Amino acid sequence: MIKQDLKPLEYNEYYKSYIDKIPDETGLIPGLEADKEMVINFFSSLPKHKLEYRYQPKKWSIKEVLQHIIDTERIFMYRLLRIARKDTTELAGFDQDVYVAPSEANSKSLEALIHEFTVTRLYSIHLIQSISDENLLNLGTASNSRISARACAFILLGHSIWHIEIIKERYL
Repeated sequence: MIKQDLKPLEYNEYYKSYIDKIPDETGLIPGLEADKEMVINFFSSLPKHKLEYRYQPKKWSIKEVLQHIIDTERIFMYRLLRIARKDTTELAGFDQDVYVAPSEANSKSLEALIHEFTVTRLYSIHLIQSISDENLLNLGTASNSRISARACAFILLGHSIWHIEIIKERYL
């Protein structure tokens, strides 16, 4: 299963900016594995004094961005599981900004955040590997929009790229 197989009807237009960041030939599992290494290497390479930096007062710190990547992955994997299992219950959206303060990301070490990301990503990879390609095509509703199980996973690849690009542009 590669990104090129993904159809625009499998996700809301909002996610197109993330999906477009992924090369067409990217396989889902190899992509998630490569993205894991890219995220770990990127955040590990950042200067310690920048980890709690905000480029504007109400923007997230770099640690909070990493925590957001982790939290978003958990939510999208929950969606993927429910949709792949043919649960037709409409799934609620989430307010990403509400998650920041209670995450207490700035009180965590970078090593702890990277470990949390790694464990979360390994869970995601194993979950997807346990689901047939046929069931990854299942469609459900999340945030008032149709989405396929596989789109939930591909969106995560573009999501991390997008945030890393923002960090490079505005934080460093």
